[in-house]
Amino acid sequence: MHLDHATIVTADLETARRFFVDIAGLDEGARPPFSIDGYWLYANGRPVLHLIDATAPAAPGRSAPRIDHIAFRLESAEEWQALLARLQAAGVAYQSARVPPMGPQAAEVQLFVALAPGVVIEFVTALQNA
Repeated sequence: MHLDHATIVTADLETARRFFVDIAGLDEGARPPFSIDGYWLYANGRPVLHLIDATAPAAPGRSAPRIDHIAFRLESAEEWQALLARLQAAGVAYQSARVPPMGPQAAEVQLFVALAPGVVIEFVTALQNA
């Protein structure tokens, strides 16, 4: 398993994109066709920062913009099944979602675990591993 990406939710996508591209030196790149606006920014050919449009006002006690979650990528079906077994054994609830395919990138599956209010961890793998 390795750290996959961080996600920032912001109401000012263009300012965030310009900062991370023009100042931090990340590259804007391809992004799956999600239903919400955003950008994927790349470093060394990998999408390491996801910017997402804040479509709703922040909930009380939560600020916007905010770093929304961190994600860990699991590369094999064995790792994925072991994670699912550990989550089930510990009684940890999660939500799942699918990432649509994009060009040569196959569809993926994501699991989101809320550790505490405002603290979300994502696990992601290729759909074929799920």
